[in-house]
Amino acid sequence: MAQSSRRSRMTVFQKMKLSRKLWMMMFLAVCLVLVQYHLSTSWLLPGGAGAVAGGGGGGDGGAGAGAAGAGGPALREGAASGDTTLDALVRSAVERLQLHPALLASVGDRMLREVAVQLGHDILAAGCPEVKNLVALCPAAPATAPPPPPQQPPPTVLLPPPAPPTLYIITPTYRRPEQIPELTRMAQTLMHVRNIFWLVIEDANTTTRLVTELLNRTGIPYEHLNAPMPEEHKNRRGPKPRGVSNRNRGLAWLRANATTGVFYFADDDNTYDIQLFEEIRTTRKVAMWPVGLCTKFGLSTPIVANGTFKGFYDGWVAGRKFPVDMAGFAVSVEFLLKRPKASMPYKPGYEEDGFLKSLAPFEPSEIELKAQNCTKLLVWHTQTKSNAASAALDLTKYNNTNLVLLKQQIV
Repeated sequence: MAQSSRRSRMTVFQKMKLSRKLWMMMFLAVCLVLVQYHLSTSWLLPGGAGAVAGGGGGGDGGAGAGAAGAGGPALREGAASGDTTLDALVRSAVERLQLHPALLASVGDRMLREVAVQLGHDILAAGCPEVKNLVALCPAAPATAPPPPPQQPPPTVLLPPPAPPTLYIITPTYRRPEQIPELTRMAQTLMHVRNIFWLVIEDANTTTRLVTELLNRTGIPYEHLNAPMPEEHKNRRGPKPRGVSNRNRGLAWLRANATTGVFYFADDDNTYDIQLFEEIRTTRKVAMWPVGLCTKFGLSTPIVANGTFKGFYDGWVAGRKFPVDMAGFAVSVEFLLKRPKASMPYKPGYEEDGFLKSLAPFEPSEIELKAQNCTKLLVWHTQTKSNAASAALDLTKYNNTNLVLLKQQIV
């Protein structure tokens, strides 16, 4: 009779759906947690006093008494009948917890996993093959703590590239009808050049308001200065040394305010390719390149053969050691500061030659050739056509019109 009852219960268990079996296993796991919590707090289950007493009696008799005190008769009855139902397995697991004090001292995740795995194996041995996958998903706890995660390398800090050398553009200018248009065109070029400083120096006793307003609109770092031509040169007959006082004023400003960089005498009536200014930045001493629309030859340039300087090509040599145009060379600020007496002479036609010779010791063979070994034209001496002064405005007729403001912008 007991045999048939056991078979019927096993048949019912085997016919259960997998989902119900899993729910039953989850229920058993919850029961184990509750039992484990109870054992960790109160140690004895109901009737456990007999188990403790039996365990303290020693020998087989003591163990037997302990088992009897913990519901032993039911277990013995199940053992005698060979009943391996789920209820008997749960009782067996609880008894195992009671009989092994080491488990009680190590309540935690590791022991809970081991008990759950062992219980799964017991159920599997009782005829439930569907738990194979569940047992495989529940590995034993590792013997040692897992290694710490690898340390992440510190984030890479990308530093901005160093700023390029500052270019100091020295531009002499003077009051005339073409002044604002010329400076406007030049400013539109310089606005595309990075790390630049513009020294605009007027040949006048005071600076001009229109020029200052133009410079403010460009956003280019600048210094607006004035340096009138000395009276002895202004009143002389024949050609006058225009721009010399302005350029010498620019050199004085550099000596007082700059320590590094490169400077370039850039007149306001020339046309510049912005690539020229990038070429200038690498100047170590004195650099030179061709200038177009200059002299009767149409250009002024160093002569280069196989990458080597051979001389100068210019429409007006006139015994000059450096027959070049003002727009055709640049100088390192550090190189200038080592020559405190370097300046430009008030000698029409010899301004460039006189200044370059004042940089001595310096020879033509030391020239740094730019513009791809002087094979590219990057600046032109265009010279805007001169215009006569505009006629006076009849204020009695146009006093309250826009012509008054426009006339103030025309010389």
